[in-house]
Amino acid sequence: MAKSKFEYVRNFESEDNLLPNCWIVVRIDGKGFHKFSNKHNFEKPNDLRALNLMNRSAMCVMQEYKDIVLSYGESDEYSFVLRKETDLFNRRDFFHNQTLLYPPSFDARIVLYPSNENLQDYLSWRQVDTHINNLYNTTFWNLVQKGNLTNREAQERLSGTLSSDKNEILFSEFGVNYNNEPVMFRKGTILLRKKITNPNNDKLRQVIFPLHEDLVHNKFWAKHSEILTNNVNKFYNHEYEELPDLVKLQLNVVSDIEEDNLDQINTVV
Repeated sequence: MAKSKFEYVRNFESEDNLLPNCWIVVRIDGKGFHKFSNKHNFEKPNDLRALNLMNRSAMCVMQEYKDIVLSYGESDEYSFVLRKETDLFNRRDFFHNQTLLYPPSFDARIVLYPSNENLQDYLSWRQVDTHINNLYNTTFWNLVQKGNLTNREAQERLSGTLSSDKNEILFSEFGVNYNNEPVMFRKGTILLRKKITNPNNDKLRQVIFPLHEDLVHNKFWAKHSEILTNNVNKFYNHEYEELPDLVKLQLNVVSDIEEDNLDQINTVV
């Protein structure tokens, strides 16, 4: 770079290096998603098209950046966990039967967690927050859509209520058992790298596998021990009778009936 009298402006530049030997979590949050969801006719309280598209997008991020060991998503938020040893540091989407009017935008932050316990507590915090928010939103939109309350009236009705109160409102007034709501809505989505048998050729294939499990307790971390130990993935004997659509997409295992479902999580580059 040629020297000039204007070069002094480089003194304003600063380089912030992340501390070594720490888990790196990059969390993105939707920006202006209230307007975005209204413009694109999101179903309330949860829009399956949008959640599937978020999961598909996160899968693509994990395919691009191999140092991401786990991703956790809920609503308009996703957290990407990069291993401690990492050196890492104009798209158009569409919804099924809904033209994308403008691309969504996100805020992002990077947080460092020095210990395994810190990382586990962070992810537990996000999953507990998922439950709290989804229970509130499910109750709120039932009051509005089925109870004919205004948004303000529903907000006032729920002010100061506990989880037990919201569960009682859902069950007694609308016949909704919150525990029967889709598990993805209640627990969010965990994306992990897993080796499974490819039904196309019976060979092992590593894929980004979506899970909707309770990661607050130790059982999850024992079952998926490779996250914290950084060991090589072994064969994953999943309990699904049928592979999730996100996995089928990676393996090109799609029937004619399923093509319509996968259209809902398609991304056009």
